[in-house]
Amino acid sequence: MQIKINRKHNSNDVIDELFKLFIFRGIPDYIRSDNGSEFTAKVVRRWLNRLGVKTLFIEPGSPWENGYIESFNSKLRDELLAREIFTTMEEARVLNEGWRKEYNQIHPHSSLGYCPPAPDVVMTAALT
Repeated sequence: MQIKINRKHNSNDVIDELFKLFIFRGIPDYIRSDNGSEFTAKVVRRWLNRLGVKTLFIEPGSPWENGYIESFNSKLRDELLAREIFTTMEEARVLNEGWRKEYNQIHPHSSLGYCPPAPDVVMTAALT
């Protein structure tokens, strides 16, 4: 899955992306998110409620409540966003996709014994 790049996201953008994820991975029991307006919007909560998905919000100022995404966001910020000046949205999308592929296929992850999650060898073997 790609990282959605845009100048801002609204509740309909969130629903569109969640819909794609639910089709691909199934409907979860709950979603943990921050209290951003795009996640707390009534339209998103109503949509999730109709699907039977519970919402768990992170307390403001408590990033440790969702350590996985905070760790990912920190790496994305340090390794890409703080190092680049994007002149167009397309440039941001291309550079972001390159970073995402490197992060998922090359970058060693401490939780995996410093191995990449999906190395090229595994990805190639899966395609044949």
